[in-house]
Amino acid sequence: MKKIVVLIGNYGSGKTEIALNLAVNASAKGLNTLVIDLDKVNDYFRMSDRVELLAEKKINVVSPTFAGKGVTPSNMSAAVASAFAGDWDYVVFDVGGDAAGALSLGRYHADFAALRPGQLEVYDIVNVFRPMSDSPEKILQLKEEMEGFARQTVTGFVNNSNLLTYASADDLRRGYDIIRETSERSGIPVAHTTGRPEFLEEFLADGRCAKYIGEPIPLQTYMHRSWEAFTTGGF
Repeated sequence: MKKIVVLIGNYGSGKTEIALNLAVNASAKGLNTLVIDLDKVNDYFRMSDRVELLAEKKINVVSPTFAGKGVTPSNMSAAVASAFAGDWDYVVFDVGGDAAGALSLGRYHADFAALRPGQLEVYDIVNVFRPMSDSPEKILQLKEEMEGFARQTVTGFVNNSNLLTYASADDLRRGYDIIRETSERSGIPVAHTTGRPEFLEEFLADGRCAKYIGEPIPLQTYMHRSWEAFTTGGF
């Protein structure tokens, strides 16, 4: 059965990195994999920067900035529709962290609604070190706004709390505390905790409640950016 995973969240939450890791992991299992890049605004972390990686891993991609497949904004709609009509095993939607990105997802509401139960997961990627995601109140407010634009309901949170090149296991611990409270308030489960393998392993050794960790996913770093460049670049 085809599986579709939609990733939403604030700018800098790590959606593209997680999208790449999910796609690479799926392709490695022999699944026919497609990534849909709906981030039309933020050119800083963009899927098209990893053309060679995607080709090497036999992953198909649709992106408004991806020239390798002849996809342009004028035919994006038809290309995205192929996610539902095509013979894919695993599809990842990387949605931009603003209203424009979420709205671009909302236009396919009927296609998502036609999916069978269990085919669709909508994950809210949370990095508590981003200004709009540093408290349960802010996370829930942003989630509701994104849900309204995207016309989708979040099915799980993903703790991807980090400070990029300054990351440590303490980042995941801080994220755990905030996202646990957010999950308790909303009733939305924690689907995954993600992070660099060494930090994730240290965090998991603490023995925290598995209910608020979900399935751990060690991340390989494909999007190489420095914290200084990220923060001074205005993103």
